[in-house]
Amino acid sequence: MSKTERMTSESKFGGVVDWPLATKVGVRLARSGPAMSRYTAEMVASELAEASRRAEGPVREVTGLADGLAIPDALVLDRAGWIEAAADSMAQLTGAESGDTGFIVGKPAGLQAGVMLAYLSSAILGQYDPFTDDGTLLLVAPNIVAAERALKVPPSDFRLWVCLHEVTHRVQFSSTPWLAGYMQQMVGILGESTDEPILDVATRLVDAVRGNNGAERAGSDSAEIGGLVGLLRATQPPAQRDALDNLLVLGTLLEGHADYVMDAVGPAVVPSVTRIRSAFDSRRRSANNPVQRLIRALLGMDAKMAQYVRGKAFVEAVIDEVGMEQFNQVWTGPETLPLLAEIDQPQAWVQRVLG
Repeated sequence: MSKTERMTSESKFGGVVDWPLATKVGVRLARSGPAMSRYTAEMVASELAEASRRAEGPVREVTGLADGLAIPDALVLDRAGWIEAAADSMAQLTGAESGDTGFIVGKPAGLQAGVMLAYLSSAILGQYDPFTDDGTLLLVAPNIVAAERALKVPPSDFRLWVCLHEVTHRVQFSSTPWLAGYMQQMVGILGESTDEPILDVATRLVDAVRGNNGAERAGSDSAEIGGLVGLLRATQPPAQRDALDNLLVLGTLLEGHADYVMDAVGPAVVPSVTRIRSAFDSRRRSANNPVQRLIRALLGMDAKMAQYVRGKAFVEAVIDEVGMEQFNQVWTGPETLPLLAEIDQPQAWVQRVLG
């Protein structure tokens, strides 16, 4: 099956998604990046590529992972390039080769996906894609430049700091071969169709919002996981709810671990790390206008910000108690990943997994 055929075939996650259309729409709607001369753009790309290689050593030293593995080159992209790569990755992650049919199909889904990709294309600094043949680290140069200018931090330090986070994801997946397949399995379960009519699902969601029929559970889940994600969880059948929990936990662990590592490397590698962290956290907490807040909520971006905080706290607590070598038992297999309740109770994970 060719790449185009794969990207236009039926997906288990939302039916037929026309990913080539999503790419075209996303590229057309994406905002232009910050003004840069051609020379500056080339220098930024070169420095980011080099920073991604420099980051690998400190990340491996801090984590104790991926020792001896090859260091692949990163792919430095503009916003259009990221949209193309992300669309291809989504097609693979969501099982676009399957023959199931969903509620939203074809071009409407492609249009929606394109709008989503356009919005995200100006927010993503970097991303590790584990679903390519060898895994690919993507760095979005215009967004990194825009962020470092807005934060008024030293560009070279900031670029390396960003690479430390994204390279940690590369190390996580390259040293844990089961991880990408596990993610695909959970997404596949989450996208499985059920016999429940779509109207019943919508009714339960409305009830959850209004506070009827199990509002106490829905409310607690919303507080625990975050906003619309909690409401989505409340409407899922048990198998899909478990899969969503597993994905939420995994994302929290991966992001928290990467945040921990990027700070643990310290000022010896990134001299202005304290200044960068302070400015970056302030930017994460900054209020947006109401439309932006709604879009961020719908795309799960605010829940993702909470993942960094909760995940890093979990990682710090476990490492402080048992050290990095023992913490790395978390990467052994799905059964050693933290449970949803253990993210905020790291001692419970230590007792269950390490005895």
